[in-house]
This record gives sequence, C-alpha cells and structure tokens, in this order.
Amino acid sequence: MEYKDYYKILGVSRDASQDDIKRAYRKLARKYHPDVSKESNAEQRFKEVNEANEVLKDPAKRSDYDALGTGWHAGDEFRPPPGAGAHRREHEFSPEEAAHFSDFFSSIFGGRGGMDGFGGARGARSEFRQRGSDQTAHIRISLEDAYHGASRQLRLDVPEFDNNGQLHTNTRTLNVRIPAGITEGQQIRLAGQGSPGFGGEQGDLFLEIEFEPHSIYHCEGRDIHVKLPISPWEAALGATVPVPTLGGTVSLKIPANSQSGQRLRLKGRGLPSKTPGDAFVQLEIVNPPADDETARTAYQELSKRFGAFNPRAKLGV
Repeated sequence: MEYKDYYKILGVSRDASQDDIKRAYRKLARKYHPDVSKESNAEQRFKEVNEANEVLKDPAKRSDYDALGTGWHAGDEFRPPPGAGAHRREHEFSPEEAAHFSDFFSSIFGGRGGMDGFGGARGARSEFRQRGSDQTAHIRISLEDAYHGASRQLRLDVPEFDNNGQLHTNTRTLNVRIPAGITEGQQIRLAGQGSPGFGGEQGDLFLEIEFEPHSIYHCEGRDIHVKLPISPWEAALGATVPVPTLGGTVSLKIPANSQSGQRLRLKGRGLPSKTPGDAFVQLEIVNPPADDETARTAYQELSKRFGAFNPRAKLGV
C-alpha cells in the first residue's frame, strides 16, 4: 500500500495548530465538494481530504500517525513498522462505513476486513464516526412572502454515498416553509440535508434568505421604506392620502406645509415580529405638467403670487 502524507493532503505543516487544520479542511472540503466542484477528481480528493482531517483533527490519532516518523513521502510503499498503532482504539463499524477509509488508514487505525497491518484480524468495527459538514445555500423570496410567510418547493442536487462508498449526486425535492417576518440574511435550517457523514449523521443545510428587488419597497432590517408621490397642494394644505404597505393600503395624514424628502412613520407596518418593524414613507412632491395654455397660466399666476419665495435661500444664492 502507499503511504499517505495527511499534512500534504491538507496543505499544512507538521506543526500546524488545530485551528490551522480546521481552516485548511474547510477550504478544501468546499473546493472538492462533488456538489459544487468542477475538478475531474473531486470525489477522490474529497474522500482524501476527509480522511486526512479525521486523523489530524484528533490529537490521539495524530500522535499515532506522527509516531510513524518523518522519513516517509507520499506514494512510498508502506508497511507499518512493528508496534505501530499499538494504542489505537478500535470500535465497531459496518463494512459500508469501512469503505470510506483507505488501506493506509485501516493499517494504522483499523477498519477493513481481512488481516490488518499488524497481523491482527480486520473487520473489527471502528470508532470512526464523522458527522457530515453543514452546507449553506441562498434562496430569494419576495417581500410579500417575507411578510405573509410562504411554502417553497426546492430541487437540490446533494451528494450521497452508496453502499460501496462511492460518492454520487442525487436530486432531492424539499418542501420549505418560509416563516412570516423573516428578514434578509436570516437562515432556515434543514436538519440532515447537508453533506453525508462518514459513519455519522448527515450535516445540515442552511438556506440564507435574500430579498428580490421590489418595484415599490425596499427593506432595512424589519423596517419597510416606500416613496409616496403627493401633489403640491396636498403638501401645502395637508391631506389624508392612501399609502400601500405590505399588509394592505392604509390612510396617512400629510401635515400642512410638508416638504419633499420629509419622512413619516407608520408604526408597526413593517415585517411582523414580537416587536414588528415600521413603515417609513418618504414624501415626493410631483408637479402637474405645464403642457397647455391653461396650465402655463396657472403657473404664471403662482409665480406672481410667490415671487418673493426663494427655494434656494439655504444655499445662499
């Protein structure tokens, strides 16, 4: 069998810290995950990376591995020296689980059928149990779905091991409930829908919420923002006007002498929650077009009436 350099597989030095090993593993697991990787040897590399991590993340296994010495190179013909792995801790595991390990791993830590590298009977079940890694995906929903809640049906291509230990991609259909009041960036956890484990349970899938662009609203946290066009006389004299919100149309009182850009708050009209968000209405004064003689005359009369008014006074001009 060939010697495996687990440090080289993860791309870390032999004195790497546990945090260094964890970071290297996560980076490579993402790179070679068969669900996303375009590498031709992704499945094999994914298994190698997981095996290397299983050894190096465990101080006891790492110590047994390091005890083999530094005179080995990846690919060298390997036979365990006498006494190597004498303190390995063997537990029971199934042939299907054992299929995830290389002969090299099994010769050090046990796990394959037949005779192990120390002349002992293999097929003893091993302690090796690794939970699958968690995965994150993004899902885009409308603000209306965020407000009212919704159900979505998703088709996901997920990796699964068969009984021979080979990794394949399988398409699953999942029904996902979008809770009312969810905000952008929040995650929905789908237990057991992540990457497959090695003799352990599958990881979880986290769906991170993104909001689709909206023609009327934009959202900040739980607060909803909307621009409301009003006429010059509504702004000047005050008025009660209809305003759209995610929960339906409501009436809003415009104070007299309102200005363009002014914001008014509709308390509790944002995304629902124990403490719901608010709706903020930004006023925009829209002038009627001067597209005929009557309209132009009206504007000329306004100009004469308010001739002393300077809208740029604050600019000093």
